[in-house]
Amino acid sequence: MKFYTVLCTGKEVTATAGKNGCLYSLKALGVQAETMNALIENWQNLCRQIKDGIEKVNTDPDAYADQALTDYKILAPIPEPKQDVVCLGVNYHDHKKEAAAGIDFVKTADTIYFAKRVNRANDPEGLIPNYDFVDSLDYEAELGVIIGKDAFHVTPEEAGAYIFGYTVINDVSARNVQKRHQQWYLGKSLDGYTPMGPCIVTADEIGDPHALDIRCYVNGELRQNSNTKYMITTVEEAISELSQGMTMQCGTIIATGTPAGVAMGMNPPVWLKSGDKVCCEIEKIGVLENSVE
Repeated sequence: MKFYTVLCTGKEVTATAGKNGCLYSLKALGVQAETMNALIENWQNLCRQIKDGIEKVNTDPDAYADQALTDYKILAPIPEPKQDVVCLGVNYHDHKKEAAAGIDFVKTADTIYFAKRVNRANDPEGLIPNYDFVDSLDYEAELGVIIGKDAFHVTPEEAGAYIFGYTVINDVSARNVQKRHQQWYLGKSLDGYTPMGPCIVTADEIGDPHALDIRCYVNGELRQNSNTKYMITTVEEAISELSQGMTMQCGTIIATGTPAGVAMGMNPPVWLKSGDKVCCEIEKIGVLENSVE
């Protein structure tokens, strides 16, 4: 199933997609989940009801035509994350090589974890701010993982049962800020630096999260072109390691790292500038498109 948060008649609405491509609010299907976080938290109780509602829409879409959403704007699927996004740094073999030239410690470090403050996630087609103190604006297409129930001391073998679904994240980065502070929190956390979407696809529809093509285009030029099978630390390993001694709460978002092809790895770097269009896409999920302000 695919779930969206949309702005419709001035209100944020949680919606799902039918086979006809139309979006239907969960409320129209008789489901009470005002936000995506509420849906995830109550998924076990609402799952059967939602599946039944989608089946009715798919079986006889004409009967529900008047309930399909119109005149809406797609927002980030989780507009206001409950906590900071947990990120994996240099988690693809080829990106580790290109990053090592500018960040020495990545050559020998274990999995690098860092947090990304997200006051509000940037929407699909939202503008990426071009702050005057940032002279090296970069993009990073990443697979986002949404935790579906509290995870504590889980094994890699158990971790899959804790995943609600997946989305696309652009881990926008101010490289000069990131390097100046010798840690990544500030350079990754500026407002508007976490575009996310266009939807969350439930884990059952994705299947193996390590068999997905992942790409990024800048102004139509292919910059990143890889597959999630090249992750160093797998999704399940990350969930397990993070949950050792730390509760990964329901609704937690994990950004799993980016493959090679970022601007920082180019010689010379070709940083993002005003007017550039960035398209991040992941197989089975969709395309996340944003322009630089």
